Amino acid sequence: MDPDASRPAADRPELSPDEFSATVAAVTNAFGDPTRREIYLDARTRDGVTAAEVAERFDLHSNVARHHLEKLAGGGYLVVDLARAESAGRPSKRYRPSSEDAVLTMVPRRDDLLMGLLARALDRLGPEAAGKLADEVGFEHGQALAEAMGETDGHRSARAAIGAVADALTAHGFAAHVEDKGRRLAIISECCPFGEAAQLYPHVVCAVDRGLIRGMLAGLHGQTDPHIEASRLHGDDHCVARL
Repeated sequence: MDPDASRPAADRPELSPDEFSATVAAVTNAFGDPTRREIYLDARTRDGVTAAEVAERFDLHSNVARHHLEKLAGGGYLVVDLARAESAGRPSKRYRPSSEDAVLTMVPRRDDLLMGLLARALDRLGPEAAGKLADEVGFEHGQALAEAMGETDGHRSARAAIGAVADALTAHGFAAHVEDKGRRLAIISECCPFGEAAQLYPHVVCAVDRGLIRGMLAGLHGQTDPHIEASRLHGDDHCVARL
């Protein structure tokens, strides 16, 4: 349960329009499909499920069942255990629920003071060193997110991997989606969850974002270097990472 839910309305942190939109986007992206809601509820009653079990239980094609499970895993609502294959081939995936606190709550609320202090500390290293360190931290966390989706060896197609990255960013408050930009794909983020810290230290926060995307793509697809071509912090309508 959201810890703010039991507090009097006057004492709760004010939810900005961007935060509200990001929360709606996160929940809708994961649970807007009624079949996906049923799959998630079913997984919570069991010791995890496989794509084959979901396909049989819900009378779905195996690819459709896998798509629903990957969507939930991308948002962090399910985590993946890899079972050793008895024969040659890739290990099978078992999807199990993550902690209940991660479900149907507001997107992770920022702590402007803490993030501001951390960004300020990094900033004292100088722009180049701070950006490099922030990118490395984001990259490591992105790899951890990819591992939670059961991927560390870059087996997904580029489009599937980029879609999973957008799902994960949406679950973390970025309200992200994928668009075709000419002959390349781009991740469009409509919300920045880092608040005032991002406005004060954009070169640090944007480096974290870039590293986060880079780390997830490295685990899901292979090394792909995103180019941040637009940022809300620079006056653009959205943040755009072109792949």
